[in-house]
Amino acid sequence: MKKVLIAAAFLAASVFPAVSQQRAGSQEGGISPEMLEQISRGYEDTPADKAIRNALAGTAINVLAVNSENAAMIDTHFSDRVKTKGITDQKSSGRCWLFTGLNVLRAKMIDKYGLASFEFSQNYLFFYDQLEKSNLFLQGIIDTRELPADDRTVDWLFSNPLSDGGQFTGVSNLITKYGVVPSEVMPETYCSNNTSQMSMLLKLKLREDGLRLRGSWSESVAAAGKLSRKSREAALANAEKELRKMKTEMLSEVYHFLVLCLGEPPVRFEWAMYDKDDKLVSVKEYTPKSFYGEYIGEDLENNYVMVMNDPCREYGKVYEIEYDRHVYDGHNWLYINLPVERIKEMAIASIKDNTAMYFSCDVGKFFSRTKGTLDLANYDYESLSGFTFGMDKKERVQTHASGSSHAMTLIAVDIDKESGLPAKWMVENSWGPSAGYKGCLIMTDEWFNEYMFRLVLEKKYVPQDILDMLNQEPVALPAWDPMFLPEE
Repeated sequence: MKKVLIAAAFLAASVFPAVSQQRAGSQEGGISPEMLEQISRGYEDTPADKAIRNALAGTAINVLAVNSENAAMIDTHFSDRVKTKGITDQKSSGRCWLFTGLNVLRAKMIDKYGLASFEFSQNYLFFYDQLEKSNLFLQGIIDTRELPADDRTVDWLFSNPLSDGGQFTGVSNLITKYGVVPSEVMPETYCSNNTSQMSMLLKLKLREDGLRLRGSWSESVAAAGKLSRKSREAALANAEKELRKMKTEMLSEVYHFLVLCLGEPPVRFEWAMYDKDDKLVSVKEYTPKSFYGEYIGEDLENNYVMVMNDPCREYGKVYEIEYDRHVYDGHNWLYINLPVERIKEMAIASIKDNTAMYFSCDVGKFFSRTKGTLDLANYDYESLSGFTFGMDKKERVQTHASGSSHAMTLIAVDIDKESGLPAKWMVENSWGPSAGYKGCLIMTDEWFNEYMFRLVLEKKYVPQDILDMLNQEPVALPAWDPMFLPEE
């Protein structure tokens, strides 16, 4: 017996020498004193280094990296612009996706009916978004009840029970199911404007409920193991029914908490419409769905196409992200991957036809808050840091250096008269009227190329060859793919 143990120990040491050395605290691969002396020569303490070091001791990098050669405000003229009025404010919440989707519809309603102003209630749809995401998580736990706790999907569910972020599919599914109401019918609350604490408590409770569901199933399986096959099948069928009953009770608690935080969604309401001259046009009673049907009436789930520029994946293909939806009985996130040039062609056609679009990008890159511009020339990080930055868009995505982080409403393009190509673009943001350029952000076409990721268009602006791509069998992508985090 001892010989066997000795032989096994010898084999383990010979097969896993690197692991054994690592556990023993091997110095190889670490920073030795000699290496430290060598790499410390990277700082030469020149007068220029001293000046930068002194400045950085009390000043933000972005302040010092401002490119003075690009300090002038960008030209704010646009050759083509969608008619919009007013700027919304998502406050301290991750609801940019919801504000953006509703702003696209808001622009249509204001223009169609000649309104002085109008805003849909973001809080109304946010209520149902949080309820539906809670159900999506709990039903996901039920669906994966037979998988081990360390399964990747189960782990992802518990890591992401819900959030206040999202994407356009959530907008279309929620409106189709629940309709819309004007902002004054269900106004914002402190919790809708400041979602972090409400979200923290909801996630904590959902994770606890998820454990209860899995625990109940495990107990049922153990008890059924002692029964005959036929009796076991019947017992497990009853156990699944019990899980669904438990889920309904859990969602009732979630609903109660959401009412406390956000208010109770209206079932019927009265709304008076006034024109731009403040003259009364009509006063009627509506349900949320009848209001949407009368004033917008689009088939949001079938009339829009999401396109994406992801250079890491093959162009001309359709992709679907598992579990990336807001509503369990809704649709997963589905998009067509295209070169950026083709996306621009469709965006220009939509703007020229006075139709705003849902747009998402990596908003934090080269963003000047003072000017409200997104411009690769805004900051000179290389001169300040001594680094060179050479990754292209594909490499940045592959290394998690870039990805879509924020949704806004694309409303304008400036076409250069000589080249016929876009020079710059403008989006309506949801950070309030004082943020950026009059509540909007202006981006150069070069920035658009590098940091734009997604655009949602009406099908009438999408060429037939691209629409035909939707006939493909989608390539399935996992929910945890880092490229598809919710936009905030």
